[in-house]
Amino acid sequence: MHVTESAISLNVRDVDASTSWVQKHLGFAQVMAADGFCALAHPDAGFNLIYLRTGLATFKPAAAAGRADGLLVVFTVEDIDADYARLRQEGVDIVTPIETEPWGERYFQMIDPNGVIYQLVQWVTPPDPQYAG
Repeated sequence: MHVTESAISLNVRDVDASTSWVQKHLGFAQVMAADGFCALAHPDAGFNLIYLRTGLATFKPAAAAGRADGLLVVFTVEDIDADYARLRQEGVDIVTPIETEPWGERYFQMIDPNGVIYQLVQWVTPPDPQYAG
């Protein structure tokens, strides 16, 4: 298999709300849009984000339409503390404040207007020696 592009597609109530949110706070740019649909790209993300409005007749399979409970959209970043400070200053709804796991994952989570959870991560030196390489 030769993959030429990757995307994650999320079924949301308000496509414009999520689209505006990732453009404003995460730097994505719209590459394609239609009624109830928007595709966005980021030069560093490695995949595109696609938002589809809940209830679209063209959504297949219909049984998969709805909320993706437990889904996290995760991006690894270079300066987690700077991004955390910037996003807090922008008024982003932080649902998990910044913390560092014993294995070296420093992260925080935020939520967009449709309830999609985004997580920014930076890998740091594990604070617990049992997890060090």
